[in-house]
Amino acid sequence: MIYYDYKVKFYKDSEIGNIPVLEYIEKLNEKEKAKVLKYIEFLRQQKGYLDEPYSKHIKGKVRELRVDFNKKRHRIFYFLFINKTIILLYAFTKNTQKTPRNEIFRAETNYIDVLKNKQIYE
Repeated sequence: MIYYDYKVKFYKDSEIGNIPVLEYIEKLNEKEKAKVLKYIEFLRQQKGYLDEPYSKHIKGKVRELRVDFNKKRHRIFYFLFINKTIILLYAFTKNTQKTPRNEIFRAETNYIDVLKNKQIYE
C-alpha cells in the first residue's frame, strides 16, 4: 500500500491576502486547468521531486513545475516546506527561452514571506 502523506498548499500573501497560484489556475480554460491540477497532484504523489522535463531547480530551495499545453508553457514555482508540505509560490506563462528574472524574484519574495509567516502553513 502506498501512502501519499504530502500536502500541497498555496502561498497566501501575508499583507494583502491574495493567492497568486490559485488565481492563475482559475483563469485557465478547463483543459489547461485540468492538466495543471494533474501535474500538481503528480508532484504531491512524488513527494515534491520530479525530474526534468516536469520540474527544474531554479534557485536555492525554489523549483519550477513545468506544464506545457499546446504552445503555452505554464510554470509554477514551489518549494518543499516542513511537515511534508509543498508550497506553490507563484505561477506564470513562460514566453521566452530563459525564465525572466522578475518572475524568479516574485517567487523568492513569496518564499521569504512564507518563512516569515510559517504559522500560516503549519
